Amino acid sequence: MSTNEKVQAAPQKASPDTAPQNGLPDTASEDDFYEEEFTPGEADGGMFGAVASKKAQHFWPSAKRLLGLLKPERTGILAVFAMVAVAVVLNVIAPRILGQAMDVIFGGVVGKQLPADGNKEQFVAGLRAQGQNNFADMLDRMNVIPGVGIDFARLAFLISVVLLMYFVANIFLWLQGYVLNVLVMRVVRRLRDDTEKKLNRLPLNYFDTRQRGDTLSRVTNDVDNIQQALQQAFAQLVNSALTVLGIVIMMFIVSWQLALIALVALPLSAVAAAIIGTRSQKLFASQWKNTGDLNGQIEESFSGHDLVRIFGRDADMLARFDERNEALYRASFGAQFVSGMIMPIMQFVSYLSYVGIAVVGGLRVASGGMSLGDATAFIQYSREFTQPLGQMAGMANMLQSGVASAERVFEFLDAEEQDPETATEHLPAKTDGHVEFRHVTFSYTPEKPLIEDLSFTAQPGHTVAIVGPTGAGKTTLVNLVMRFYELQGGSITLDGVDITRLSRAELRSKVGMVLQDAWLFGGTIYENIRYGNLDATEEQLMAAAKATFVDRFVRALPDGYNTVIDEEGNNVSAGEKQLITIARAFVANPSLLILDEATSSVDTRTEVLVQKAMAALRTERTSFVIAHRLSTIRDADTILVMEAGRIVEQGRHAELLELRGAYYRLYMSQFAGEDADQVLTEDATTVHS
Repeated sequence: MSTNEKVQAAPQKASPDTAPQNGLPDTASEDDFYEEEFTPGEADGGMFGAVASKKAQHFWPSAKRLLGLLKPERTGILAVFAMVAVAVVLNVIAPRILGQAMDVIFGGVVGKQLPADGNKEQFVAGLRAQGQNNFADMLDRMNVIPGVGIDFARLAFLISVVLLMYFVANIFLWLQGYVLNVLVMRVVRRLRDDTEKKLNRLPLNYFDTRQRGDTLSRVTNDVDNIQQALQQAFAQLVNSALTVLGIVIMMFIVSWQLALIALVALPLSAVAAAIIGTRSQKLFASQWKNTGDLNGQIEESFSGHDLVRIFGRDADMLARFDERNEALYRASFGAQFVSGMIMPIMQFVSYLSYVGIAVVGGLRVASGGMSLGDATAFIQYSREFTQPLGQMAGMANMLQSGVASAERVFEFLDAEEQDPETATEHLPAKTDGHVEFRHVTFSYTPEKPLIEDLSFTAQPGHTVAIVGPTGAGKTTLVNLVMRFYELQGGSITLDGVDITRLSRAELRSKVGMVLQDAWLFGGTIYENIRYGNLDATEEQLMAAAKATFVDRFVRALPDGYNTVIDEEGNNVSAGEKQLITIARAFVANPSLLILDEATSSVDTRTEVLVQKAMAALRTERTSFVIAHRLSTIRDADTILVMEAGRIVEQGRHAELLELRGAYYRLYMSQFAGEDADQVLTEDATTVHS
């Protein structure tokens, strides 16, 4: 976005004339708004081009699309998988080697008790002759040398190998965690970048029909939650899944009978996780929707804090907050409670299998069916088998929440964008400012026409004032010039060029706007003025400040132009803020100027300064002035009187008064009794003179 365009496209609030009130369509109630759902359009471009562009309605499509965000990092992801695989292999083999160490200890203890003048086969045969077959089978499976105790050299070697395996495995786990964090942060950075770009591609009506707090929640809280899910749940799930697979293989190698007992827990755990997971996914989706609603309510309460106090609506706002807070509490508690049931249920199932393994394993060791080392290794496998299952169940909580947030972000990214650019022409650096409306037609909703077959011409350098009752279409008219909305019929030309054949950036770089609600950014007064043209010299900035009377009050401030505007701009008055916005537009040096009732919120004394500043700004520029105070536009070259989207009268101030039509009625409605007669007499005198 160019420097000048940033000035023109500064945040704009919907005017009460025609835009939706409080961000709501005319046909919608406030309750409808808070319960609103919308159907997104097709996604385009960005990092999501290779991912499904339709709105995800269920867990798996959303989860699949979320994993699709990792596609650009597939090389790193493969490296992560490889490191996790190495760590898992080392971790699952270590218990088997530890079992061999147990056999060395047990074999040494038994061998030390046997006479050294015989061999193992003789002792086994003697036991069988005595009918002690189980003891004989157990001794036969053992690596025993009669008269020889524990082989400490081999024992030390096996223990060293186990310790080394665990050490190397944890090194690989640390490395994969580091690499995964880098990859996830890159993915989330691109996701944030895409959401920011999406914000700039959305049409104005998207923000008119949605609560601002909910949109902010989607691009902040929900993205943060996705990051947490990818960083923690993804790595843990991969590690746990591979660990389960490796342990299952090792359990079958050690004893297929005990492995079958251990695997009985899997279908029971899967059924429990599926039932609970489906329910918790819906609750997590509700949780994040209610989070957006609550954020919107908080943002509205803080933004309108003064108004709430003035009208004594503290209790009403608190009641509405309590209602949304209670809804969030119920959804959050339900989501955490239901998803929290997965872990204890799966743990209980794992304990059942553990008891079965301990009993059957003990019997097999006693009967010589397996060695004590193998039994020890299998018991350790059974414990390690349930641990990753429990971790997977715990991560399901975070994963469900992350996927619910991802679905909300994808809804935002899939929202229908403004019409694509079709720029085929360009304008010179400095344009004349000749604007012509030709049979323009526009409406916010098809069933409620607003502007129909409207035509007029604004001559270069002229000031065109637009007046009319609320809802007449005044603000809509200038929004169409800026292409905040697209025409449904007719055309608008700037210096003979159809504005639809210009890029929005080029068009808006030619236009400056001073809005009814002065908007200042966090930073110094100097930076706020410079925002109009980042390439402006200090001399140009000072000239703009002096021409718009900003220099007059800034010099009296302790920090002068370095005075920092606070978050709400409360350390300067409303009139001073308006003068700064006029200076910002002045330094942008636009060819076309739009003033949207810029004096409505200032006192009479400051209004004089603002009027003078705007007069300086309008010099040699085509200007559109939206006015409610008709006394402020007496010197306009042309006054357009609008009613229901149509121009019913146009002319100069005195001429329209003499017609005694719509403009006359509007003008006289602002005065009463003797004041009206006096004003009319003064205007008549002005005309004849």
